[in-house]
Amino acid sequence: MSRTRVLSDAEWALIVPLMPSSDGRRGRRFRDHRLVVEGIIYRYRTGIAWRDLPSEFGPWQTVWKRHRLFAGDGTWDKALTALLTRADAAGEIDWDVAVDSTIARAHQHATNTTRRAGDPANYMKQFPEPGDHAIGRSRGGLSTKVHQVCDGKGRPMVIAVAPGQGSDSRMFTHLLAAVRVPREGAGRPRTTPDAVMADKAYSSRAHRALLRGRGITAVIAEPADQQAHRKRRGSRGGRPPHTDPTKYAKRHLIENSFQRFKQWRGLATRYDKLASTYRAAVLLRAILLWLPALAQVS
Repeated sequence: MSRTRVLSDAEWALIVPLMPSSDGRRGRRFRDHRLVVEGIIYRYRTGIAWRDLPSEFGPWQTVWKRHRLFAGDGTWDKALTALLTRADAAGEIDWDVAVDSTIARAHQHATNTTRRAGDPANYMKQFPEPGDHAIGRSRGGLSTKVHQVCDGKGRPMVIAVAPGQGSDSRMFTHLLAAVRVPREGAGRPRTTPDAVMADKAYSSRAHRALLRGRGITAVIAEPADQQAHRKRRGSRGGRPPHTDPTKYAKRHLIENSFQRFKQWRGLATRYDKLASTYRAAVLLRAILLWLPALAQVS
């Protein structure tokens, strides 16, 4: 396979029906979607500037504008949802899900725009663009945090971007609420995992109560300070939460997922000024992680 081409014919056959049409739009008709999508992938995989795209992808302005369009109209959100529906129908989704986040350092070219810290958070949607553009100052400098829910095989189901200093725990309920996989044909979408695996950053009574109320097994380690507080309260502190060690050992799969994300240099370092365009690229990478399994069962 060429270094400039990533998608196989079988994988593209799964994506092409999900691409928007230019019928009814003003202006020129869309150029070959496959060539443009390969150009978007190449840019984020290599981390180069848009204007440095190889000429075989056509005008770089066309590739950039199409990426901006797909980020704005939710094309990749719809595509990921459609692929999750297909995977669920084929029994490909492992519903022991994992939750975690990773940091992406923001390049100086991503931060030279006006940011309004303290604006209302809107990190679970693409628009309107959050005032801070999901860039914050964490210990390592200006950065963005990518939050993710993945299935038990390490493939992403929910993606959100937020400022780097943001709390993992506060995003937990939003991420869990965003788990929604429509069924093929009739039936309500599935929104309830069998189990949720998370590290100590997500440990709280409120989160355990939420999971228990929805019939979801909590596989969340209890940090030392919470253990000590519970023991100081004696019988009022309650029983120690049970954490299935076998399931908790699978939590490394979400770390492996982040490693695969960061193989794309344009995701490991954020160059995008807008949170919506950066998140769209993260969604595209998530889609590519699902395609090999789905191409085999097609």
